[in-house]
Amino acid sequence: MKDSIFPLRKRSHYLFFCAVMLVVLALLLVLAAGLGSVSLPFTTIRQVVINTVMRREVYPVTWETSTETILLGIRIPRILTAFIVGAGLTLCGILMQALTKNPLADPYVLGISHGASAGAVSVIMYGYLNFLGGYGTMAGAFCGAVLSIVLALRIAAIRNKVTATQLVLAGIAVSALFGAITNFMIYHTKTGSDKVKTATYWMMGSLSGSSWEKLRYATIAFMVCFILILFLSKGLDVLLLGDDVAVTVGVNTERLKLGIIVLATLLTGVIVSISGTIGFVGLTIPHITRSIVGTKHKRLIPASVLVGGTFLVAADIISRVAVAPEELPIGVVSAFFGAPFFLYLIRKSHGKFGG
Repeated sequence: MKDSIFPLRKRSHYLFFCAVMLVVLALLLVLAAGLGSVSLPFTTIRQVVINTVMRREVYPVTWETSTETILLGIRIPRILTAFIVGAGLTLCGILMQALTKNPLADPYVLGISHGASAGAVSVIMYGYLNFLGGYGTMAGAFCGAVLSIVLALRIAAIRNKVTATQLVLAGIAVSALFGAITNFMIYHTKTGSDKVKTATYWMMGSLSGSSWEKLRYATIAFMVCFILILFLSKGLDVLLLGDDVAVTVGVNTERLKLGIIVLATLLTGVIVSISGTIGFVGLTIPHITRSIVGTKHKRLIPASVLVGGTFLVAADIISRVAVAPEELPIGVVSAFFGAPFFLYLIRKSHGKFGG
């Protein structure tokens, strides 16, 4: 309909939408900090945070030391990690959909996630990077991600030229290869062992290992990639029109595609290394946001970051309270909500990019 509200065309409407998302995010952050196996009242959360930020006793300490440990050492880094992971996966989804011109592409289309999973599981099973301490699994996942994309590019290259179709097909093959390697490692290890349980839980996506150190590492990578992707926003708009059109307006498509692949690999590798495999976020969130704010990447990228981060914070809340005191893998929650939308997308897209 010509008079439809969405997508939002006026700048004021776009800014209002972003402001609403910020408010929703703030409310979810507070809710996430208070909910869990141990409930914390809002007043206590506010007082602990203010005392910590001000680095002095603004409010008299009337709470137990364990309260600060739970809030500052576990919940806040986990909540912020959830936002970074959701926002990062969404950014990767935008890049992959622009690169392949396929509305059903996601951050894992090039086999990056399966490569990262194989690398992380190998570290969990065999411990060959234990000298890195808590960063061992992260390093293994990142190395696996890099190896998978290099392999996919080598397979896809025909006469030193890589097309989107060849790259997607190569990614499917690489995903199958690394998926088989991962399953072999798990099968080869004694069933029921703690290593198998850890690897299986990690493959379903989990934020239980979040820490300030991992958050710092992921945030730096996210911010660098976010800024660079913003600079590429005009190129991404042109790329959707086709390579021929992009060349005629002066866009170096080969360089742009290489930049997209490098950024997507870096960001996906980092995200998977701290959270495991979390599906559907990078596939569904860009579509939902695109239908609200339009297809121009200068608008889409910031808005999608807010929506994707907010979604995963909400998913993390559900994962912690749905089967309390146990914890549901966050990948299960994201799939539960993402899969129906994926089916809807398949039925309604009719091959049109952007819904």
